Amino acid sequence: MKIRQSFLSALAVCLLFSCSEKPRTEAPEEKPNVLIIYTDDVGYGDLSIYGGKILTPNIDKLATDGLLFTNAYATAATCTPSRYSLLTGEYAWRAKGRGVAAGDASALIRPGVETLPSVMQRAGYRTAVIGKWHLGLGGDEGPDWNGELNPGPLEIGFDYSFIIPATGDRVPTVFVEDHHIVGLDLADPIEVNYREKIRDGPTGKDNPELLKMMWSHGHNHSIVNGVSRIGYQRGGEAAMWRDEDFAQTFVDKASAFIDEESDKPFFMYFSTHDIHVPRIAHERFQGATDFGPRGDVIVQLDWQVGELMKLLKEKGFEENTIVIFSSDNGPVLDDGYVDQARELIADHKQTGELSGGKYSALEAGTRVPFIVKWPASVKAGSTSEVMFSQVDLLGSFAGKMGVEFNAKQAIDTENHWGVLIGESSEGRYSLVQEALFSNLAYLRSDGMKLIPANEGPEMVPWGPIISTGFAKEDQLFDIKSDPKETQDLSGDKPDVLSEMKKELEAIVKKN
Repeated sequence: MKIRQSFLSALAVCLLFSCSEKPRTEAPEEKPNVLIIYTDDVGYGDLSIYGGKILTPNIDKLATDGLLFTNAYATAATCTPSRYSLLTGEYAWRAKGRGVAAGDASALIRPGVETLPSVMQRAGYRTAVIGKWHLGLGGDEGPDWNGELNPGPLEIGFDYSFIIPATGDRVPTVFVEDHHIVGLDLADPIEVNYREKIRDGPTGKDNPELLKMMWSHGHNHSIVNGVSRIGYQRGGEAAMWRDEDFAQTFVDKASAFIDEESDKPFFMYFSTHDIHVPRIAHERFQGATDFGPRGDVIVQLDWQVGELMKLLKEKGFEENTIVIFSSDNGPVLDDGYVDQARELIADHKQTGELSGGKYSALEAGTRVPFIVKWPASVKAGSTSEVMFSQVDLLGSFAGKMGVEFNAKQAIDTENHWGVLIGESSEGRYSLVQEALFSNLAYLRSDGMKLIPANEGPEMVPWGPIISTGFAKEDQLFDIKSDPKETQDLSGDKPDVLSEMKKELEAIVKKN
C-alpha cells in the first residue's frame, strides 16, 4: 500500500538519525499543551506521508514521531459544517442553516453553546484561535464591521482570537483581532454587500486587466490585491490584507501567544488558510514546486508546521504538547481561479486511492489526513486503522480532562481518547458524512456505507469537476474492499441496506 511504503520509508530515516525516543508508558501529571493544526482542502493523498508527490517533510515528521490515521474523518465535505462540528461536538446538519457561510454571516455558534474551547477553559487552559474562521460574527443583524464584532470566538471559549472572518476568496478582506478589524481607519469605513454591487469599485467581471490571478467561476466581484473575490466591499483601505502574508502573519500571532508567560497550559486552534483558494503563496514559496500555485501553498503549509514545531522545541514544550494535524474536507483543483491546479497535477493523486473530493458524498470528501504527535504518551511511528471522527475531539478531551460537558447540546460527540492516542482499537460504530446540499451518507466501522437516494446532481454543478456520488436510488458500498466505491451492493445485500437506513434514521431523529 502506497501510504505504508511512504510511512515506513520516512520512519526508517527518522530511526536512522535517532529522532524519536522510547515513549513513556504513562502520561505525566502535568497537563499537556494542545495544538490543533486544522488545514483547508488538504486531500487524503496530498501529503508525502500519505503517498503524495509534493514533499511535506515537516508534516511527515509529525507522523514519524507520532501516530498516523488511515481512517479518520471530517464531518462534512465543506468547511463551515466541519468547523462547526469540530468545535461543538454536534453534526452541523442538526443546526439548520449551517452550510457554507457567507462572508457576512452572523455568528453560527452563539454564547451558551457547548464548545471544545470552553471545555478546555474549564480544564484550566488558556485558549486561542488563529487563522481562518468562517463561522460568522455578530448578532442577528450581522457583523458591525466598523464597530464591535460580538459575539465571536471570545464568547464561545477562546481567550484570544486573530482571524480572517470567512475565507480568502470572500470579502471583507481584513484581519479581525478579538472584537475589531485590525488597522481600520474609521474615517474610511468599510462597506460589505453580498447582494448588490457597491457603487463603482472595480470587479473581476468588469476589470480583468487589473487581476494577477484570473477567476474561473463565481469569484468575479470586488478586487483586492489583484484578486477578485465573492462579494462587494468598499472603503477600509488601510485594513486590507495581502494574501501572500497569511502564513507568516498566522505563525507570528501563534508564536506570540505560545510565548506568553503563564502558569496555565495552552490550547490553540491554528486554522490555516492554506490550501484554500485563492492559492497565493508568499514570494519565497512561489515556484517551489512543479505543480503550480496549489503545490506551492502545500509547501508553504508544511513550512508553517515546521515553524510551530521549531518553536515548541525551543520553548521546551515539544515532549508534552499534543499536536493534532488534520483537514476540514477533501481536495479540489479548480475551485474558482485559473491557477493551473488541474493542468499541472501530473501523477500527484490528491485523493489517494479514493473517489470524490470536496463537496462529495464519496470517501475523498470527508476522509482526511489525521496525525497525532505527543512524545510523552503516543508511540512514535505508529499507525491506526480505527475509525475516528473530528466530532469526537470535544468528548475525548472532556473525558481525558475530567470535565463535564453539555451532552444534550454536544449530542454527537463520543469519548474515544484511547483511539486518539493509539491505545485502543475500539472506536466508533458508525459516523455520518455530510455532502453538498446537506445530503447525508452513513458509514459503519465494518466498512459498509450507505448513500441514500437523493435528487442531487451527479457532478458538482460548477467548476470543480468532482463526482458527488449522488443517485436517485439508494446505494450501498463496502469501502474496505472497494475504496473507490465502484460496486453498488444494494441489490445483493438488501437486508444490510434496510438495516443501515434504519440506523441512519435513528441518528437523525436523536435529540
